[in-house]
Order: sequence, then C-alpha cells, then structure tokens
Amino acid sequence: MNETEKDTIILELQKRVDKLEGKNEEGIPTYSFSSIKYTELESIVSIKKSFDDAPFEDWLESDINISLESANFLETLLGKYGKFIQAYKEETLKANFIIPIINQVDFLSIKDEISPFYEEIITYKTEKFILSGATDFSISKGLEYSEKPYFFIQEFKKGKVSTDPEPQLLAELISAIELNQFQSMKGAYIVGAIWNFVILEKIGTHKYRYNVSCNFDSTDFEKLKGIYKNLLFIKNEILEIVREK
Repeated sequence: MNETEKDTIILELQKRVDKLEGKNEEGIPTYSFSSIKYTELESIVSIKKSFDDAPFEDWLESDINISLESANFLETLLGKYGKFIQAYKEETLKANFIIPIINQVDFLSIKDEISPFYEEIITYKTEKFILSGATDFSISKGLEYSEKPYFFIQEFKKGKVSTDPEPQLLAELISAIELNQFQSMKGAYIVGAIWNFVILEKIGTHKYRYNVSCNFDSTDFEKLKGIYKNLLFIKNEILEIVREK
C-alpha cells in the first residue's frame, strides 16, 4: 500500500468519525435544534440566564383585552380537551389544542406579508459550529415561504422525559438573531400543559442573555387567557416592526 492509498483510507476514516461526532464534511460540529442540550449550547456560545422580571414588563403585563368571542372559544376548547392535555402525545396535543389557539390569534396578514409556518428549516453556520433543524412553529415575514422569522414556539412535548425544549428554543432564537441581525428575539416552549415565554438578548459576539417567564398552566382558564393575551401582544409587536420599515 503506497502513501496515497494510506492517506485516502485515513481521510475516509476521519470523515466517518466526524459524522459520528456530528461534524460536517468540513469538520465543523453540527447541532440539531431537536436534540441540542444546554451543555452543548454553552460549549459553543456564551449564554447566561437572567432572573430579572423587568424584560417581561411590557409583554406579560400588557393591557390587551381579549374579545368575548375569543374568551368563549378558549373556554369551550379547554372544556373539551383540558382533561386530556397531560396524557396527549406531541402531535395530538398540537392538533387538538395548540393549533386551534394559534389559528384563533390569526397571525396571517396578507397586507403585511406575515404568516405562521410549521416545520421550517433554518441553518446558522459559523467557522466553529452549525445550528440547524426544523422549527416546530414560527411567525415569519413571507406568505408562501418563510423569509425572516420573528417568533418561535418550540416542542409540543408531553413532558421533559428525554429532551429539554429550553435549549432547543434558545438555539433557534440565537440562529434567528444572527441571521436577521436582531438584538433580541422572543419565543415560547411548551411541556404538556405548561407554557413558558422566553426573551433572548444579544450582548456581544456570540454572547447572549435570556429570561424565562413564570409557568402558564393552560389547563387553568385564567392562565390560558394569559397565554392568549401574550400571543396577541406578539402579533401586534410583529406588525408594528414590519409597518415601521
């Protein structure tokens, strides 16, 4: 075996090792939104959780009113499916409970070219790492195709059994901040009946700070109305951003 043949074999073995370690053909580690762990996220960026409630003041304490029609819709939906939420599998929870709420908020604006999207692929690539994967749900610029995401909802999970949706959402928000050249992004993750809202801020080159809201239990009618109000706030904020440009 000559040196060229040895080099070819070594190169092929290295490619196989890189693939097993989650690296692409260039040897760059690749992390999927659906499986990234917090320790992995910490290893590639500087990220710190803040426990200051101030960032949520405008959002979670807004004076948005829910219409009687929407309140009745939420009450009926909760009465129909509330007792099953904790037992539902991911797709059943999404189809029976989450999507109807999202549809009632009605994020679609043809005039402003804003639309909800499911299972959109996003990739953020640097010289040191790649973040990529399909997002569960996003509100984005664009009608037929997602062009610029503004908000994410991640992981309609039954519970924190094998994966944690928090770092998965954070990875999506980081990717969107960098791709959109934003300073902050909002999102939410869902574990069974519990919703948590998240604000991520960029504070330096690959340095981030984030805040997580209190738990919103969607089986509690008052908390469910709070979730709905928070989504309405996001809708209005996105429309304001788009219309100012």
